[in-house]
Amino acid sequence: MSVPVRLAGFAAVLVLLFAGAALAGDLAGPDREQEIPEPSQEHSDMSASTSESHEAPAADRPVRGLAVAEDGLRVVVEDPELRRARAERLAFRIVDERGETVRDFDVEHTKRMHLIVARRDLTGFQHLHPEQGDDGTWTTELRLDEAGSYRLFADFSHEDEAHTLAADLRVDGAADLEPLPAPRATALSDGGYDVRLDAGSARPGEEADLRFTITRDGEAVHTEPYLGAGGHLVALRDGDLAFLHVHPTEGGHGDEAADEHEDSVGFAATFPTESRYRLFLQFQHEGRVHTVAFTHDVR
Repeated sequence: MSVPVRLAGFAAVLVLLFAGAALAGDLAGPDREQEIPEPSQEHSDMSASTSESHEAPAADRPVRGLAVAEDGLRVVVEDPELRRARAERLAFRIVDERGETVRDFDVEHTKRMHLIVARRDLTGFQHLHPEQGDDGTWTTELRLDEAGSYRLFADFSHEDEAHTLAADLRVDGAADLEPLPAPRATALSDGGYDVRLDAGSARPGEEADLRFTITRDGEAVHTEPYLGAGGHLVALRDGDLAFLHVHPTEGGHGDEAADEHEDSVGFAATFPTESRYRLFLQFQHEGRVHTVAFTHDVR
């Protein structure tokens, strides 16, 4: 057989092989275009529900204070850089969507603005009540003795809606961060008062009854009204410093309608997730406000 004939035969074989491969690829190859089935109605409904925003009213949210802006309002801090261990003037405004300063605030817990400051490791807690100027700016004196990053919470009510907006403050220097103390049922306040926490079996997503019993030298202490109740409680979540909504319950110190819990200060709180929380209780006795902190585990 001549060379040209053999080459022609070899070429014919190659044509047949390529044609077969193409046919197989069209039937089962990875490059074949496949029809994607339409999602079921149930899946479509789920996708729509996750993509749409269904925010609950601000007053009903168990967690606040994770953002600088929310519900059309924003907190603007004049100068977030503070000097260490010096009394500084802290100024901030609440502005609306148009950037205009909000001037009208509701009275909540006897005040129109509550300012909470805590370092990122949940130390250095302060609860202040700034004053509002004619231009709507809120100002207060603030002293931070330790370096590090702090979280500022502006807690207020506007048009009958509760809001907590947050921003960062910075104090230059090497920050000596402290580990969160282990949970304990008792703690000593800054004024030397012994405080016991009874939290029962607090579970995520369920309202918990928090009871604080205060004694000094073994004797029960009857607290005086502070911010319209027997005490004031701030709860912050470890890690992101989420600000929890809590409210005092009737029948504790400072309330004329005493009940079986008259020897304790009570609050209702909803812990949204499993985590550790830092609880800051403030109470007034003999004309002075005292602060005590607890670490609380929710599992």
